[in-house]
Amino acid sequence: MFIPFYQVDAFTDSLFGGNPAGVCPLDEWLPDETMQKIAMENNVSETAFFIKKGDGFHIRWFTPRVEVNLCGHATLASAHVIFNESGYVRDAISFESRGGNLNVTREGELLILDFPANKPQRTSLPDDFVQALNIMPVQCFRGKEDYLLLYKSQKEIEALIPDFLKLEKVVARAVIVTAPGDKIDFVSRFFAPRVGIDEDPVTGSAHTVLIPFWAEKLGKTEMKAMQLSSRGGTLFCRLRGDRVDIGGRAVTYLKGEIYL
Repeated sequence: MFIPFYQVDAFTDSLFGGNPAGVCPLDEWLPDETMQKIAMENNVSETAFFIKKGDGFHIRWFTPRVEVNLCGHATLASAHVIFNESGYVRDAISFESRGGNLNVTREGELLILDFPANKPQRTSLPDDFVQALNIMPVQCFRGKEDYLLLYKSQKEIEALIPDFLKLEKVVARAVIVTAPGDKIDFVSRFFAPRVGIDEDPVTGSAHTVLIPFWAEKLGKTEMKAMQLSSRGGTLFCRLRGDRVDIGGRAVTYLKGEIYL
């Protein structure tokens, strides 16, 4: 059995930047155990699998360790594959997923993810963070699955050195850290050792939390953001009520086949 496989760098316009995602188009679902093993073998932060469903698609995402409810960069990568490799002629793609109904449209050179907004709520800082982070945040918030820690400056975000073994004890999918940017609206990093990703290069789903947070803080609905991982990535952000638009570019790194 042969399965088409693509690796796509998402939220970048050049190879070796952004966040690499595996993409596997399927005719029908493989057993969950097989998809998890493929994701483990690929060893990128997420591998997306999708099947055709009616006029749209059904998509699922796996880290090397678990299946997740929402992933932005692998959705962007999947849309890039559908638009460029499958003969798809429409300008919009609809995905059904565990995280709800998602849409991707072409807007000039950008692919725009239309995701549900996830406004975080202020909360107290868990004790586990005190030992796990070398710099303490000024405020702590909680979204549906992730913590959001607010820092004073981009310099502090760049200087963070988390203890991932201790951070893994925090009961959450991940920890988002953010601050105002020096030359951009806001910056962030994303740590998710609990699901097998110490630091994710660029995280679309984190921006479902970051966009409503910074839109309220900055008093604007359109923003530009950067994720400050070693690979780095740029995201174009827009708040639309209870939805967010997350825009970015993508580049195909490789095409191949998986032999099962």
